[in-house]
Amino acid sequence: MLTGKGNDQTVQGTNDDAQISKLSCVKLGYFRDDYLQHFVRKSSRRSPLINRGYYSRQAALQLLLRQFLEITHSKQSGPTQILSLGAGFDTTWFQLQAEGVAPTRYYEVDFPEVTKKKAAIMANRDALHKFVGPGVEQQDIGQGRIHTANYSLLPVDLRDLGALQASLESAGFQPTIPTYVLAECVLVYMEPHESAALLKHLGQQLPSAVCVVYEQIHPEDAFGQQMMRNLESRGCPLKGLPSTPTLEAHRQRFLTNNWEKAEATDLDTIYKHHLDPRDKRRCAWPSLCKPGVLLIMCTL
Repeated sequence: MLTGKGNDQTVQGTNDDAQISKLSCVKLGYFRDDYLQHFVRKSSRRSPLINRGYYSRQAALQLLLRQFLEITHSKQSGPTQILSLGAGFDTTWFQLQAEGVAPTRYYEVDFPEVTKKKAAIMANRDALHKFVGPGVEQQDIGQGRIHTANYSLLPVDLRDLGALQASLESAGFQPTIPTYVLAECVLVYMEPHESAALLKHLGQQLPSAVCVVYEQIHPEDAFGQQMMRNLESRGCPLKGLPSTPTLEAHRQRFLTNNWEKAEATDLDTIYKHHLDPRDKRRCAWPSLCKPGVLLIMCTL
């Protein structure tokens, strides 16, 4: 478990930092997001290095998500779902709804303290509330819980697997249908045995799923050392990083926890070989920076 309430709160604070950085990218034209502004109290322009990093991270994750939606829509007409772990103030669901390409069901899970804030913002912003509709009771908003026909916001600590399963079941989660699981900078804040238990649970429960993970790697190099010191000084150490410092370590973590296939690549490779060349000309990538690993795991 995380060591006390203070650690949980500092980890939750990384959500706010991430949204500020993403909004910096949006305002500079790196990518479009019409809903992110509602979740940031005070914007701040980030450095070019941070902007490029967040652009690459966002573009890579969107690329994989869109591929899942296209493939599942083209192969069958049955229901599909997305499960976002540690979703924070992510706005993907609003974007997919606006474009008319959302899956059958979309589930977001995070600490109750985070979902309460998100639910309150969604209830008080017309641009967001229109996607939720009038069927949400005020008491659910206060509890950080939203449940509609196609969207659920669930206040759950991911370390409590019993609570996670119960909340998903009560919200209509269907383990057997095609599922896209996203964990963006989530597992790395957990103790290794906690993240392993979560992955094993998901691997057992989801027979037809793809899991995409974005996390930090290479704690031994100069960039990694500075990153770890910065986060430790803020009270949110990367507890999982020492046990998964490389691409292969990430692969093995999944393969030993009930996932049949696993691929891993760093963000630098994704940027060079898979992103739109027109965007890359606007966002020159500094080759010295390889902070992230992107993994695709399957139980298919």
